[in-house]
Amino acid sequence: MALPKRITANPTASPSANPSARQMGAELVQLSGIRKVYNAGQPNEIEVLHGLDLRIRQGEFAALIGPSGSGKSTLLNVLGLLERASAGEYVLAGKAVSALDDDGLTRLRRDTLGFVFQFHHLLPAFSAEENVTMPARVRDGVVTPQARARARELLDAVGLAHAMDRTPAQLSGGMQQRVAIARALMLQPALVLADEPTGNLDTASSNEVFGLMRRIHDEVGTSFLVVTHDPRLAARCDRVIELVDGHIDRDGPISASTSMPSSPPSLPPSLPPSST
Repeated sequence: MALPKRITANPTASPSANPSARQMGAELVQLSGIRKVYNAGQPNEIEVLHGLDLRIRQGEFAALIGPSGSGKSTLLNVLGLLERASAGEYVLAGKAVSALDDDGLTRLRRDTLGFVFQFHHLLPAFSAEENVTMPARVRDGVVTPQARARARELLDAVGLAHAMDRTPAQLSGGMQQRVAIARALMLQPALVLADEPTGNLDTASSNEVFGLMRRIHDEVGTSFLVVTHDPRLAARCDRVIELVDGHIDRDGPISASTSMPSSPPSLPPSLPPSST
């Protein structure tokens, strides 16, 4: 692959984004006593999250693991501002989530978070470049020349300079997921929430996509929370948060004794550091 161009700060980033939350080490996510109840007051009422406390700092690369039914998807929905908690306090990038109306949640989600899913959710009728520009199109109503240039820069940086005009059907699974990662970075989020981002890929593509996320984190400073069922990928994160039955059962760095994959992943070209 050709060496990528620089990933620079987004020139069209919203000035309302909280700059202090983007400093390395600042607390980006603060959850205190978070509970999530479905069907409250009904015979089938169920509490999925039980008083969770969690902090995520800017610059972290963390894994969220746990068995099926442990509450991982619910927690990710709460963190992603897709669902409101039933009780507790959530502060994201210095803003109290409970104090925001739906429009305020939309703005905070747009300015602070990026999303990568197990299934890429690319629009099939649009090219890779057009898919990457979509967050800017939704925000601004149009795709500006600056947004188009940033999309091309991001696709170049993830090793897809040669595939910008291809539709998703013309891309491999690993390439589709790299487009999805570029799209997640379009508006320069402080935190990317990645829900099983390699779960639908073969081993080689999985290593490539995971390696790309690590390089973006290491060289650009974007924070990542990666939901995974793969212990090999969790072992390559700096911190593992384990959720069991709606409680945080374990939260800490990987120990020196943790087993690692027997061979290093195949990585895309290095991403130059951010200019910010």
